Amino acid sequence: MTDFKMRTRHLDLGCGYSPRNPLNQSHLYGCDLLDISSFKDPTPFEYKQADLVREIIPYPNDYFSSVSAFDFLEHVPRYSTNKDGNPISPFISLMSEIHRVLIPGGILIASTPAYPHPEAFQDPTHVNIITVKTHEYFCGDEPYAVRYGFVGRFSVQRTAFEVQKNIYDQHTSFLRKTLRNFHRRFFKGGLSHLTWELIAEK
Repeated sequence: MTDFKMRTRHLDLGCGYSPRNPLNQSHLYGCDLLDISSFKDPTPFEYKQADLVREIIPYPNDYFSSVSAFDFLEHVPRYSTNKDGNPISPFISLMSEIHRVLIPGGILIASTPAYPHPEAFQDPTHVNIITVKTHEYFCGDEPYAVRYGFVGRFSVQRTAFEVQKNIYDQHTSFLRKTLRNFHRRFFKGGLSHLTWELIAEK
């Protein structure tokens, strides 16, 4: 049985100096490429530096009840090479790693600028364009991405285009979320970010 502490751990990938904690978990962790050891203020979270394009998530199996990735997946290439020059699939590997560190029933919450909105393409560091069907490769009884090396299986709790502020705090009221989406859709150029809420099946 999963102990209480495991059920209250959250990991934010690509967190920088300010990891998000959308479910308000009591134990917050962050992982990024940045070296934040020179950060003057004490960090109120546990941080580990890692290059998640070429390295594993530096935590044990079944460690987190939730993982978030805000404006991060679009920066993870679908193809690269390792230090020996051999081809690797960083996005596939990362999805396997997220599944590995989540407890059974743990949730991945991701928000990514997605096709066909221009924000998916305008940043030159966006190398992984997400569509409304990309998540399907990692979901279901026999995920298609297993053919490419994916290890794991997710089920879909929810996917939707919506304002990012709505998922920074999952306890925001339904009315406030609806008003934000309406305002963004009709007065601010449309909804650019696609939300994934995927459950780790084990």
